Amino acid sequence: MLELRSSRLLLTLATCAAALVACSGSSSSNAATPADDAGGADDGANADLDASSAADAPADAWKPTGLCATTFGSALTEGFGRIDGTVYAVQKPSDTTCTFPNSDHVILQVLMNGAVYRLVVNVQSDRAGSDPKILIATLPHALPAPVFAEGWHTDAPLDYVTSLGAHSDASFTALTLADATTKIATDVKVGDSISVYGTSGAGRPESAHLIHRNAANADGAIVLTPTASPQFLLFHFDNQTF
Repeated sequence: MLELRSSRLLLTLATCAAALVACSGSSSSNAATPADDAGGADDGANADLDASSAADAPADAWKPTGLCATTFGSALTEGFGRIDGTVYAVQKPSDTTCTFPNSDHVILQVLMNGAVYRLVVNVQSDRAGSDPKILIATLPHALPAPVFAEGWHTDAPLDYVTSLGAHSDASFTALTLADATTKIATDVKVGDSISVYGTSGAGRPESAHLIHRNAANADGAIVLTPTASPQFLLFHFDNQTF
């Protein structure tokens, strides 16, 4: 009888351990995400999302593992800025079990000052009369001021033309949703330092979007290895020329 009880106990423990592993990086709810974000067409920062503070999380809870976070920070102020932090996870359109999935954006989850933030990147355009492919270029360029420092910087303007000398020419390659997703997921490494230029909407302190050619001194971009040899990932739509 003792042997039978021991066997049942071991089976129960094994079942619980498997359940924890399966659920550790995703949310049990994924039904609240609209197709586009608070900024309208072509952008993906879920308008229905309630931001959750990570201030009470254990000190070791925010070590990047590549698994999606389920709670997010609240330190992004409304408007354009640059977040400097660490890549926590890369959430692809196919990652439907992550909290707040998105079918046509890649979401970079960035760890900044003890909380995770959502940086929402177009991988497909739905602009009327425009090719749905997104155009992407990789450009080596020094990080414009201010210098990299973990945080949300609102004093960091970026303009593809005046800041980087970039233009909508053959340096950009048109990629399908699948190919653009693969490129971003391949180039962005979990655990690496990263800078992302984007716009945080009203009431959206956990997310930023418009990570593409956007407006004078408010162009969105991803900067890989910003503290070593910065590489800018630039994005524009088929109907944009500059």
